[in-house]
Amino acid sequence: MDSKLTHFNASGEAHMVDVGEKRITEREAVTEGRIFMDAETLKLIMEGNHKKGDVLGIARVAGIMGAKKTSDIVPLCHPLLITNVELDLTPEPDNNSVYCACSVRCNGQTGVEMEALCAVQIALLTIYDMCKAVDRGMIISDVGLLKKSGGKSGTWLRDQA
Repeated sequence: MDSKLTHFNASGEAHMVDVGEKRITEREAVTEGRIFMDAETLKLIMEGNHKKGDVLGIARVAGIMGAKKTSDIVPLCHPLLITNVELDLTPEPDNNSVYCACSVRCNGQTGVEMEALCAVQIALLTIYDMCKAVDRGMIISDVGLLKKSGGKSGTWLRDQA
């Protein structure tokens, strides 16, 4: 594992990494996460009976927006021209959760891992926000990077790490 923290200069001060000399390559990141809740909360979501409307539809749009706004909320992220965001939310009645999977792509000089991670977390936070009136005990969990590809370091897979 490379232990060099790239967001600090030689003096130990935080700085934005200069990616100007990097090649433009197709880059992709795939992430996942879950939100656990009461069975009745999941039932409301799945049946579309939540008084705030289509919880999963709104969460999907929020996640996509989160990917696009990542550089506005993560201090040292570069603004990127994202070419695609795919975000899927799948109810899991067997464990009273909603699973979120996200893929973000761009052609650029730096990766899209932060955008994909942000998208998952914003989507899950939106579910929490929309359902907190009926279930304040929801837990967002298991958010992480599954895969990244592109750039000098090539492809990384969680299962092979």
